[in-house]
Amino acid sequence: MQATVAESYAAAENLAAALGLALLDPGDTADKNCFAALLLVSPDTLALQAPGRSAPNPVAVDFGAAAMRHRRRGGQNELLGRAVGVGKKSPLRVLDATAGLGRDSFVLADLGCEVTLAEREPVVAALLRSGLAHAGSSADRWLGEVVGRMTLAEGDARQLGAAAVERQDVIYLDPMFPPRDKSAAVKKEMALFQALFSHSDAVEDASALLAWALQMPVARVVVKRPLKAAPLGGRAASHAIRGKAVRYDVYVLSALGAG
Repeated sequence: MQATVAESYAAAENLAAALGLALLDPGDTADKNCFAALLLVSPDTLALQAPGRSAPNPVAVDFGAAAMRHRRRGGQNELLGRAVGVGKKSPLRVLDATAGLGRDSFVLADLGCEVTLAEREPVVAALLRSGLAHAGSSADRWLGEVVGRMTLAEGDARQLGAAAVERQDVIYLDPMFPPRDKSAAVKKEMALFQALFSHSDAVEDASALLAWALQMPVARVVVKRPLKAAPLGGRAASHAIRGKAVRYDVYVLSALGAG
């Protein structure tokens, strides 16, 4: 971890202690290539970056970025909304059990859902916490309203209390598999995340997460999959909603009632 300016050093020091990370000060000349990645702390953001001069741009959670504003106009949002059941109940409560950088959670919140973001990787959870705080303090009314429907739950979704899960209508899963976006930026970003956070048993772990979700008292479970991939864990869905590059496997467990 490194503070990008001296004013951020105290915050970086506290975060490094909380996450159990080594701390570098802004003027440190040590060879940073010995680190898998650097967590950059500045006054208004937190970002993750691979070391080296040829490293891609830092990865941060910025819900107000132009890319996120562009995405809210995309047709895929309608597919995601249909998959979770937007319009069938208000408010619709969704547990995103694999929140990652929170982009799908943000889309769901923009569609009016109340979203709980569960993220078990402490560094990624810290990025989410920073992004939510930054968006929540924005003067942009729309942005503040959307993130106001998002709640971060740091840790494995399976460790949430029974009361937290019982109030959900839908559990949403997007296991971290090879990137579907063909852009170089997304490929480099996902390569960094997969190098840091993927595990050799990722497929088995994702299958176990689905098995857990299907046992929960929710109306449906939705799994985001590459378009031509087999169903997660070999479990056939009730139905699937297909886009050009991805599909949403929907496991209907009960009706989404109004209320």
